[in-house]
Amino acid sequence: MGFILGLRDDAKVLVKCRLAFYKGKGDWHNKVVRYWNNSLYSHVELILPDNTAISITPFDTRGVRREKFEDNLNEWDFLTIEINQWQYKKLLTFYDETKGEKYDWIGMLTSQFLPFHVKRIGRWYCSEWIAYGLRLAGVIHKVYAHADLSPQKLYDLIVVEERIKKRLK
Repeated sequence: MGFILGLRDDAKVLVKCRLAFYKGKGDWHNKVVRYWNNSLYSHVELILPDNTAISITPFDTRGVRREKFEDNLNEWDFLTIEINQWQYKKLLTFYDETKGEKYDWIGMLTSQFLPFHVKRIGRWYCSEWIAYGLRLAGVIHKVYAHADLSPQKLYDLIVVEERIKKRLK
């Protein structure tokens, strides 16, 4: 009985996380991502309430990582999402399970050319990791209705999900 009450309590307490979408000039690969996806954004990070960001980038050998978010705020657009404690714990568990996993070059590139999503086990790209984590936590749905999941597509999915939540309130 105590577990059920604890779960309900976890569902009541909300925390705010932010999704940071990179729109800054960046390097050559940022330009390629934007051009290929006809997108304003080339990268995304999940910022937790303690201002640490979970991310993975293609040329960083650390893989999935969590570190303080200290970038130039003018180079990013932010979406705030409210999640409950249970969802937050799910995200942190997913991070613990995937920490250090490497960038998914094969999955990211082949998903651009094929009409279905290609996923290498234990490999991620930024928007894919965040979308999967948010789906596991029950924050977003229909993630794999898309053959590829660029930062722009994730942005659009979050905006739609937030509109649906507001209508249901």
